[in-house]
Amino acid sequence: MMERSLASRTYALDQMERLRVLLVEDDEGDAFLVSELLSEAEAPFELTVASSLREARDRVADAECVLLDLGLPDAEGIDGLRKLLAVAGRAAVCVLTGRSDEHLGVQAVAEGAQDYLVKGQVDGVWLVRALRYAVERKRADEAARRLREVELRQAESARLERGLLPKPLMQTTEVLVETFYRSGRAAGLLGGDFFDVVQIGDDRLHVIVGDVCGHGVDEAALGVELRVAWRALVLAGVPEEKVLASLEQVLMTERRAREVFATVASATIDLAGNRATVRLAGHPPPIVLTGGRAAPVRARTGIVLGVRPTPTPATELEFPSDDWSLLMYTDGLIEGRTGVGEERLDVDGLCALLAEPAAREVPLTELPGWLVDRADQDNGGPLTDDVAMLLISRGGGR
Repeated sequence: MMERSLASRTYALDQMERLRVLLVEDDEGDAFLVSELLSEAEAPFELTVASSLREARDRVADAECVLLDLGLPDAEGIDGLRKLLAVAGRAAVCVLTGRSDEHLGVQAVAEGAQDYLVKGQVDGVWLVRALRYAVERKRADEAARRLREVELRQAESARLERGLLPKPLMQTTEVLVETFYRSGRAAGLLGGDFFDVVQIGDDRLHVIVGDVCGHGVDEAALGVELRVAWRALVLAGVPEEKVLASLEQVLMTERRAREVFATVASATIDLAGNRATVRLAGHPPPIVLTGGRAAPVRARTGIVLGVRPTPTPATELEFPSDDWSLLMYTDGLIEGRTGVGEERLDVDGLCALLAEPAAREVPLTELPGWLVDRADQDNGGPLTDDVAMLLISRGGGR
């Protein structure tokens, strides 16, 4: 029975994670005592000793746990703990106090240490247990911190999403507007894609789809600013030909770096005249769906916003009937592969998808999602870029 118990203990020790401990102690006698206590517990460990805080800073990166004496030649009390915590990284920190200074141990835990030990009041088993507990507590704290960061990012993304993807500001029932957005990032964070729809008067719709280059919170925030600025300019009655120029001024003022630019497709739809004015600034053209066919708007394209301020050319579009749809989208939808070598979907491939018999069977409310699913399928996996879409339909136009 004794041999079985010894074998079980040996197996448990072998399975126990080897602990890398950094002891910060200037008293050689106390350092020797700690080493003996760890050996007494027969626990797998690697002990490194530093006799000063300066020496500890150079060695803490290799430690999982730091055992810190609060009385060092170059750092005294809680001040030394604060300096060590600033460089400890993922290492857990336990402090050593004297019997008369136990109150410092409580204060140390409040400052961020994982635990405190009183010299002369612990044996080897208790010391090892305390150090392992400190390491696990540090890991739990780190996991909780990372989870909190994820939650904060998700909350931030939700706030930005409300700014990037507003509800259309319109009263007419002559057209239906379907919107779609999907992030292309693995973490689900927003990029700089945005869209908006604003009705002016009884029969005039202003629509925009834009894409700020890059991915992340900065780009999303800039996209929100551009979207809000565009809506304000339209509602203020700024002439159509001056809206994008004013938007470019906002971009160039608010961007974090000179190389940041944005592409934009805007359209002013005259419902009474059944026509539209389209402006493209480095953006892929809208697609008109009518009579079972899909064709891109043959519009002149200006340069992207933010490179060299230049008027964006306007293209007049006459809808062939009162039964049509206008699809506006960001380039994330057409940059995926088609499944044929390295060939990209591009605008012609998107038109081909829309012309498929299966596409004509999809309800308009589901068409944007269907397009992304098909693009994913041909790409051999999810598209890597963000995708934003506006689908404006009159008379159920397909």
